[in-house]
Amino acid sequence: MQKEEAENYLHKKVEDGEVVSPVLPDGVKNYLIDIDGTISDDIPNEEPERMATAEAYPDALHTLNKWYDEGHLICFFTSRVESHRDVTSKWLKKNGFKYHSLLMGKPRGGNYHWVDNHLVKATRYNGKFTDLVEKEVTIEVFDDGKS
Repeated sequence: MQKEEAENYLHKKVEDGEVVSPVLPDGVKNYLIDIDGTISDDIPNEEPERMATAEAYPDALHTLNKWYDEGHLICFFTSRVESHRDVTSKWLKKNGFKYHSLLMGKPRGGNYHWVDNHLVKATRYNGKFTDLVEKEVTIEVFDDGKS
């Protein structure tokens, strides 16, 4: 899905006369992908001179570009700061990554716990990018009084 087509999915949506958040069609995923240590060498913000020459992980490039070509949204969500945007976007282009958006300033430190009113799925990167598989796991949820 090209960037223009993605924008069409994400435009203003009105239901019952009220503006609401857009929802992607069934089957379209909105991937938020970390950069450092996930698709490339792990470069800390304190060493930005290394960002331009980081090694890309070939399995990440292949998998993410496949997801992009299948029509999913690819957003890189990184702890790099705004001053790193130019070197980051040039690096992504040089290495052939297809994507729709780039968000800078993700909190550092890991141990993320995302709370949202939309469905959120999380996959921890452990050294190899592949297609996703389904597994049953235990997760923490709010107690809504239902079993």
